[in-house]
Amino acid sequence: MLLQDDRIRLRALEPEDAEVMYRWENDTTLWRLGDTTRPFSRAAIREFIADASLDLYAARQMRLMIDLRATGETIGCADLFDFDPLHRRAGIGMLIYERKMRRQGFATAALQLLAEYAFGHLEMRQLWADIPLSNEASLRLFARAGFEDSGVKRAWIRAAEGTGYEDVRFVQLLRPER
Repeated sequence: MLLQDDRIRLRALEPEDAEVMYRWENDTTLWRLGDTTRPFSRAAIREFIADASLDLYAARQMRLMIDLRATGETIGCADLFDFDPLHRRAGIGMLIYERKMRRQGFATAALQLLAEYAFGHLEMRQLWADIPLSNEASLRLFARAGFEDSGVKRAWIRAAEGTGYEDVRFVQLLRPER
């Protein structure tokens, strides 16, 4: 199973990814989309990369970097997290960091490749995501990839600049029946 198409490649973390991950993980504008509450040190990022070689069943998470095949440039990452081997499901996250690289189909391709890997190789049953209702681009991305609306979690995350709380749409993609 290839984790690539004609434009992008999903690959394992390398030590050289530490600086770009340091920049991404410490971008406070992204913190509300996850559970980040504090800055990450370079040492913590290097440790995360070292631990990335752990088996998914031990680490319960996996990050793959998204590279452009034409240039090798790393433009984002795709995550499986909260991996549950008993129920064969995981959360999925996607980041295309630079605005100029967005809206070109890279996230769609990465999401499709990661779903194929999760369902085909890992034999997972379902993938899920929590998406803030204000993140219209991500809502469209996951809908295009076949994720179905499974409900709204009311006042689930803190809104930007501490302006209250925001609802989150819970979406799921079930493995196609064989």
